[in-house]
Amino acid sequence: MPLAFFRWLPGLLLSAALPTVAYADGPEYGPQLQGFEYPYTVKHFAFESQGESLQMGYMDVAAEGKANGRSVVLMHGKNFCGATWDTSIKALSKAGYRVIAPDQIGFCTSSKPAHYQYSFQQLATNTQQLLKALGVQKATLLGHSTGGMLATRYALQYPEQVDQLAMVNPIGLEDWKALGVPYRTVDQWYERELKVTAQGIRNYERSTYYDGRWKPEYDRWVDMYAGLAKGPGKTQVAWNSARIYDMIFTQPVYYEFKDLKMPTLLLIGTSDTTAIGKDIAPPEVKSKIGHYEVLGKQVAKLIPQSTLVEFPGMGHAPQMEEPEKFHQALLAWLSKTNPVP
Repeated sequence: MPLAFFRWLPGLLLSAALPTVAYADGPEYGPQLQGFEYPYTVKHFAFESQGESLQMGYMDVAAEGKANGRSVVLMHGKNFCGATWDTSIKALSKAGYRVIAPDQIGFCTSSKPAHYQYSFQQLATNTQQLLKALGVQKATLLGHSTGGMLATRYALQYPEQVDQLAMVNPIGLEDWKALGVPYRTVDQWYERELKVTAQGIRNYERSTYYDGRWKPEYDRWVDMYAGLAKGPGKTQVAWNSARIYDMIFTQPVYYEFKDLKMPTLLLIGTSDTTAIGKDIAPPEVKSKIGHYEVLGKQVAKLIPQSTLVEFPGMGHAPQMEEPEKFHQALLAWLSKTNPVP
């Protein structure tokens, strides 16, 4: 790891909120996203892991109307945060659910440790400890993108604690490494992450996530990601991001979908073309990966108690593209498959 990284550490250990700094190319945020406004109060769960004292940011939102006694845990994607679940939190809370939306270690409002061995098992363990501290014994999981891989791992690791599993355009519906995508070292990911810009994020998301479309409301989430990546914790953020990408690429959950034991919902925007490493894949490999109109159907057949809901023409984040249509489908399935108390 470059020596320059360690020069940031003294300042990064400070927990005081840092002000937002505005520049012509967008705002900058602190290493734990200080300065970015979340839709609900952010609390922090302090715990020890791998010899590190860590803080996990999370929102815990009570049912807005008549509580149904159930909890939904939201798991964000790689380029997302708990805050990007804002419309889903509102819809679920209004429907009577308690909603818990954590930021995983290495992301957003949570710690960015200098030394941490990332695994989906570790992130699942961290989340389970948070839920235990909050008194949640059983929950429904809703995972988006990378959060879908984490939700799958959590459901495999703690099946008795998961009532239902829902995934929104999860990545990991295929094993990119096995399909021929070249390996990128952590150092190579790190160099790539140091070059993150708002315009680069916007171009990638427009072409990959939204099938060439763009809405002004997406800019807030671009600024969130870019502002964190270029802020005072830039090297720390990039270093954690690089190790997280390595985790995603080298730890497939694809082969274990068959072992899921709970009702599982796949919510798939069929125009999504997301695939890790596609940018460096040979043409013959690039052409056959990231086809969600095919992947959703294939994986639905692997999961024993699966339901597939497709959103034709939508991309990687249907909950952000068409919230009303998305939440109607989600809430109908949750109600239909609710386990008997």
